[in-house]
Amino acid sequence: MGAILHSRRHFLNSTLATGVALAQQRTKTPNIVFILADDLGYGDLGCYGQQRIQTPNLDRLAAEGVKFTQAYSGSTVCAPSRCTLMSGKHTGHCATRGNRHPEIPLPMSDPSIAEVLKTAGYRTAHFGKWGLGGPESTSTPTERGFDEFFGFLNHQHAHQAYPDHLWEGRVETMLPRNWFYRKQQYVPDMFTERALKFIDQKSAKPFFLYLSYTVPHADNELPGIEVPDQGPYKNENWPEIEKNFAASITRMDAGIGRILDLVKTKGDTLVIFTSDNGPHKEGGHSPDFFQSRGPLRGIKRDLYEGGIRVPALATWPGHCKPGTVCDAPWAFWDVLPTLAAIAGVSSPPDIDGVSFRPALENRKPPPHPHFYWEFHEGGFQQAVREGDWKLVRQLPRLQPELFNLNDDLGESHNVAAQHPGIVERLSGLMRTSRLESEWWPTV
Repeated sequence: MGAILHSRRHFLNSTLATGVALAQQRTKTPNIVFILADDLGYGDLGCYGQQRIQTPNLDRLAAEGVKFTQAYSGSTVCAPSRCTLMSGKHTGHCATRGNRHPEIPLPMSDPSIAEVLKTAGYRTAHFGKWGLGGPESTSTPTERGFDEFFGFLNHQHAHQAYPDHLWEGRVETMLPRNWFYRKQQYVPDMFTERALKFIDQKSAKPFFLYLSYTVPHADNELPGIEVPDQGPYKNENWPEIEKNFAASITRMDAGIGRILDLVKTKGDTLVIFTSDNGPHKEGGHSPDFFQSRGPLRGIKRDLYEGGIRVPALATWPGHCKPGTVCDAPWAFWDVLPTLAAIAGVSSPPDIDGVSFRPALENRKPPPHPHFYWEFHEGGFQQAVREGDWKLVRQLPRLQPELFNLNDDLGESHNVAAQHPGIVERLSGLMRTSRLESEWWPTV
């Protein structure tokens, strides 16, 4: 462990020196805003075909920038997806490969996005849901490179829209207006307000904001989805939970609209929006009601496309060409090297991600290495994608399924029997894409 921590310190110190030197040679690096929804499906936004839920600001973001049609989350549930995002490692190599309670901390050997960007002189903040280490660990956001943190450390705590407390750094902050079921402090709105305040700070430094909403995740203890009001859906002839589901998304969209308006006054700023996994079937909500998976098969907790292919939008004036639709595939573990490249600093060694900056700038990126996912919850699942071919394996069913995503986006035709050579090659990638783990043993 000592050697690993020494390697981490050496990387951060050498990157800091390089970042300072580069900063003296170049113009100001861009501000970066990364916004993450929670359990938002590929088909939940108007710009991806949604007909009933209103998302005018995210649709505007798509019109002003790039809409990605083949963006992938890091996993099919919260914790491992966020671990791949922060570490740049896919679930065959990262520390968290399924949801656990308590959460597994982000290892100190894995520099986070915030730690990397701080070497380039960024001020950093995270508001929302963390889920990569609680107050007893050394992996709270303010210990992993974020100057400011306000939100949930724990995934189960983050089910609540009206909690009695949140965390400010490592300190519990009480929310007394929510006590005794008064429900006067809706935390997604609070995250928006904190984001606006952070963006508007006077500073010569560029900023990195990681804003992770808890919308439209259900509260599985209620069960249900809570929102201050049902907005434009109040009089719809829908189940109450579906009115709340739609209202939570539209309310989040309104908050994002305020953020988009503000960053336009802050100069060079990259904004990326996406979701941590596919749509859920929790708290009484049906993912079929709004066709949240779009044309895809599967939902949250599946490694079919519906569980891991997510909406992803980006705007970066002067770089992103407005109205672009990009089919270049990328995944969450590619975000760290992308932002590092944009900031002009090195990525950590031994990560799986590659930069998709060319795709942001309307340039053709080089072919992506194969994609790999594994998931440990209620069994063991693996998926690998290489080119248009995707192999899915679920135990105890031993026979894998093979799909050609170019011909069969909905993964309805298993063609494994017709292509044994491809099955053999992708099965080999499944075996070699994972390392043994204390928590996630070989299956």
